[in-house]
Amino acid sequence: MERISGSLHIDKKTMGADYLSKFQPERLSVEYRDGVTATAPIIPRRYTLTHSDTTGQLFLTLGTHYAWDLLNPIRDEVLGTWMPYGSCFCVYVYIDHGEFDERTAKKRNEVFRRELPLALTAIRYGDRFLFAKYPALDDASLIIHFVSSYPPFARQENWGTFRNFSV
Repeated sequence: MERISGSLHIDKKTMGADYLSKFQPERLSVEYRDGVTATAPIIPRRYTLTHSDTTGQLFLTLGTHYAWDLLNPIRDEVLGTWMPYGSCFCVYVYIDHGEFDERTAKKRNEVFRRELPLALTAIRYGDRFLFAKYPALDDASLIIHFVSSYPPFARQENWGTFRNFSV
């Protein structure tokens, strides 16, 4: 099984034009690590979401640390963590650190922005047992950190709450 892809390229002939854009629960695999369970702990609780361009499968790993071993050189994962008291959920997407030209960084930014609603829905659904136990987490602010060396793409944005991304 291929866990993660080598690029942000979407093979539309194989999977259909919108296979990444529509969340399909059956395409999500969830793995717990480091003693994290379906309902504990909230802090520290790190989320690593990766995917396969070939199959459209999503892989959510929850642990006390990010699953650095699952990342590829292209860095097309989504990372997330709860801030103290569950008041905020921070998401980090890696656009670049100067290794890409600005045109490539712009394309990566566009792809992340287009697919981020799917990623947030996958995280919310994948950790649904935690949200069931602590319903107030659905109202925590989602703060997205776009990490880039190019000022137009290096941003922090409030994307609402997980309530907007529940299935």
